[in-house]
Amino acid sequence: MTTLIIVESPTKVKTVQKYSGEGYRVMASAGHIRDLPKTLLGVDIEHGFKPRYVDIPGKSALIRQLKAAAAECDNVLLATDPDREGEAIAWHLAQILGVDGTEPCRIAITEITKTGVTQGLKNPHAIDMNLVNAQQARRILDRIVGYKISPFLWKKIRKGLSAGRVQSAAVRIVVDREEEIRAFVSEEYWTIDALLSVGAKGKRFPAKLYGDGSGKLTVSTGEQSDAILQRLQNAVYTVQTVKRGTRRLQPAPPFITSTLQQEANRRLGFAARRTMQTAQELYEGVEVEGIGATGLITYMRTDSLRISEEARAAGNTYIKDTYGESYLPEKPRYFKTKANAQDAHEAIRPSMPSLTPDRVKSSLTHDQYKLYKLIWERFIASLMAACVQDTCQVDIEAAGYIFKASGHTVRFDGFTTLYTESRDDKDEDSVALPPLEEGQTLTLRDLQGNQHFTQPPPRYTEATLVKAFEEKGIGRPSTYAPTISTILSREYIEREGKALKPTPLGEITTRLMKEHFPNIVDVKFTAQMEEGLDNVESGETDWVKELDGFYGDFAKTLATAEATLSGERIKVPEVESDVLCENCGRRMVIKSGRFGKFLACPGYPDCKTTKQLVEMTKGLCPKCGGAIVAKKSKNNRKFFGCSNYPKCDFVTWNEPVSEVCPQCGKTMFRKKGKNGGVFCATEGCVGKGEAE
Repeated sequence: MTTLIIVESPTKVKTVQKYSGEGYRVMASAGHIRDLPKTLLGVDIEHGFKPRYVDIPGKSALIRQLKAAAAECDNVLLATDPDREGEAIAWHLAQILGVDGTEPCRIAITEITKTGVTQGLKNPHAIDMNLVNAQQARRILDRIVGYKISPFLWKKIRKGLSAGRVQSAAVRIVVDREEEIRAFVSEEYWTIDALLSVGAKGKRFPAKLYGDGSGKLTVSTGEQSDAILQRLQNAVYTVQTVKRGTRRLQPAPPFITSTLQQEANRRLGFAARRTMQTAQELYEGVEVEGIGATGLITYMRTDSLRISEEARAAGNTYIKDTYGESYLPEKPRYFKTKANAQDAHEAIRPSMPSLTPDRVKSSLTHDQYKLYKLIWERFIASLMAACVQDTCQVDIEAAGYIFKASGHTVRFDGFTTLYTESRDDKDEDSVALPPLEEGQTLTLRDLQGNQHFTQPPPRYTEATLVKAFEEKGIGRPSTYAPTISTILSREYIEREGKALKPTPLGEITTRLMKEHFPNIVDVKFTAQMEEGLDNVESGETDWVKELDGFYGDFAKTLATAEATLSGERIKVPEVESDVLCENCGRRMVIKSGRFGKFLACPGYPDCKTTKQLVEMTKGLCPKCGGAIVAKKSKNNRKFFGCSNYPKCDFVTWNEPVSEVCPQCGKTMFRKKGKNGGVFCATEGCVGKGEAE
């Protein structure tokens, strides 16, 4: 008896084959094998939204191979990814291969390990049509929105634009934040900061003015600040109250998809897409020295905080052996998953907690190692004892004013010995205070009034945008990364450092959508649609009824918009550069073309001058000392070259960094690939830097 196992990704084949053993043959579908046609709507709206699926171009040979293998084997098991997309792929495979989906032909492999594969093979089940229908409903819904609104945008703004149920709402979030920033009116305020000590030679510590006898005090002007400073200059500073306490800091839970994307962006600087691609590689399996092909983490698309007791026991053993019994909590810690979570899979964790990051480092690429280390440390820390801190809050009286100081000391470091979560909002760290007693007189070492201005809300980063998606119910964990990638590639938003800001195109398109398709860009409406899809998945709602409820109002809205804007065209504002046209002297504007952005003269067609838009980098050419600029290849791959080309022919795929070579003093580069690190590219120099 031979059983054919079909997985989704070709990189899983070797690992699953190894763990399934004799009697099994493993092949891959390489993702979807059927989809709606690219050039047609592909949905019969009048007859129950019936989809027309076609074989994906380029997959014909693979489909023939899968059919031939299925004919040769006695049984077929569909082991595509354990989510909506994977269930839909399994359904399409079953139809193409003639497999009865109501029979136990589907297996779920949540971790590519011996345990994960064995458990999957032991528990085959029928294809879950609720999951399939939820995926179909999402695909059809997005196809209708995209194919109906996109041509409208082409006619009103410019060709090549696209709209989407999730992407349009995502762009609106970024645009709304930009409008908040522009509308923000900054207000002046002052703080009074004292530097105090016990005696003239004691340890100094800071204290901030809080208020006076009537309560909290707001200092709005420099005149108010100066008047308070004058009264405080010769005042006696006396400790009024001392409140001592203890606080226990609990570790963050293991990662789910959204928190992994946020933390990898904050801590590692990874874009959401880079995070998910690297996590996919870790899940699918890598060749680990001394072990062979193995999946290092559990499935990375999840919203559950649940972990298996087997994994908990393995983690606890590591903690006990490495840190000691005191670093385990008295009772096991269980994290509560959100009420609306699907809870289909465990949290993201190392599949084998005993495989430490150092143990597998030599087998991983630079990105794989950094992300695995993050996932491993977060998981182990989530099992550890709390950090115990002794806190101290002090009120200090001077000339009728009250200053406050706070501090803490660590009594027991607990989980913080391994990992602490990074934050978007930076709290001021409290300091260690000297021993203080009520009634004690302090020495004033310095007193200052400091001017501040209220700040507008910050622009979104990828981390905070993912957090907003999660909080507002926009999309689902599996869609966060592709949504951000899409709106960046469509040039609706752009990066400015780590921040995301809307482009003029994004603002114009969002304004048009808000006026004529308010539901599509309405965050609450989009969240309700996601809830509807979740109800389809749980079997509470029929998928055709869900689509029908949406389409009636949508069709009327589209017809009204086309009638209202008949013959009207909207111009996207052009962004001026500092570069002057060498032929006519006008300031050149930034335009987008087939190969990215470029500079063009605004005098077209009278002046047709164009120039390459140069992206400067941090480095200098190791050959001639000229500036290094980023460029794009014909395949749209980024590379780096000397700005003095063609006089200097220096080019590299490796990105220049701010670090200079300790031996020759020239710019260093970050090497791409498995053994990535920082190195010197100067001919004859063998300088190396610390891996970033």
